[in-house]
Amino acid sequence: MKIAVLSCFYPFRGGIAQFNANLYLELGKSDIVKAYNFSRQYPDILFPGKTQYVTPDDEAVPVESEAVLDTANPLTWITAARKIREWKPDVLIMRYWMSWFAPSLGYVARNAGKECKVIGILDNVVPHEPRFFDTPFTKYFLNGCDGFITMCDAVTEDLLRLKPDAAYIMRNHPLYSHFGEKLPRQVAEKKLGLAGGKKNILFFGLIRQYKGLDILLEAFKGLSDDYQLIIAGEPYGSFEPYQRIIDSIPGKDRIHIFTHYIKDSEVKDYFSAADVTVLPYRSATQSGISSISYHFEVPMIVTDVGGLRSTIGERGTGIVARETTPECILEEIRHYFRHPEIVQNCVENIRKEKTRLSWHSFCRDLRDFAGTL
Repeated sequence: MKIAVLSCFYPFRGGIAQFNANLYLELGKSDIVKAYNFSRQYPDILFPGKTQYVTPDDEAVPVESEAVLDTANPLTWITAARKIREWKPDVLIMRYWMSWFAPSLGYVARNAGKECKVIGILDNVVPHEPRFFDTPFTKYFLNGCDGFITMCDAVTEDLLRLKPDAAYIMRNHPLYSHFGEKLPRQVAEKKLGLAGGKKNILFFGLIRQYKGLDILLEAFKGLSDDYQLIIAGEPYGSFEPYQRIIDSIPGKDRIHIFTHYIKDSEVKDYFSAADVTVLPYRSATQSGISSISYHFEVPMIVTDVGGLRSTIGERGTGIVARETTPECILEEIRHYFRHPEIVQNCVENIRKEKTRLSWHSFCRDLRDFAGTL
């Protein structure tokens, strides 16, 4: 089978590019695969981080790709569609996570060739930070595809609300496994400058308003001196609102802040030091952070939003807070550490999930689904 993948690849960085690299490499074990990249993913004015690209000291997986699509330049949409059409793939796969991409990807989907089946892998259908044009733009993209892969129930529900007749399969986010092996805890703590012998709580990933770091910081005010908090990730926007909360906490010396983009080789340091990962999200679909936490066998405390209950709570790999409030997060953190049997059960269930959530299984099901379209 000839499979084209149009999305962001190296030299773009971040979770989407990491996912695409893993997908490309696994599909390439049995199929002819060609990666088509963005020449420009977003205009800089729309990108809230420091850079969209890998830096010289990053260790992102290099993937050979052809940069064909500038999402802000319609002339390149025509060129991208033509190049894909000329390659004559059996299947075109595109990732979709925000409505900015709908016009360009929707155009390519409609012009990739009559014999080409177009599959959208949906990270989000409804964005975490919605805008008035999201629904019409997203419908345009969805109506150009033949089928979809969703990665949690919440995204499936959003898909069917906008496209009730959609052909789809739901497969959970595969595990990231390219971050290396877990380090001895003491080694990781020393690398990060952490005090030993404490209960380590990790907040990991890009810092955005919907991810609720402020909720976790307010909860941390109620924890005793034997807890410490690790914040690791690049802020999208100002960190000042969080810093004000941190400055108001008497135990702020127990909060360790690493507000830069975390390189692939550094990821293991944070998860190897952590007792638990906390995802205090105000909204969510699935989370790529949970896949990293699975890889390092670190249980999670999450809020009851989006697909987090079904992908974590119902799988027994973490605890789901009743409400998205500091009080509930504080209660669940205390509950988690008071009951060692909860920790052990979560770790055992994570090990079961690691077998189920392989890239091999995900790509096998993708191929089988493509054959039904």
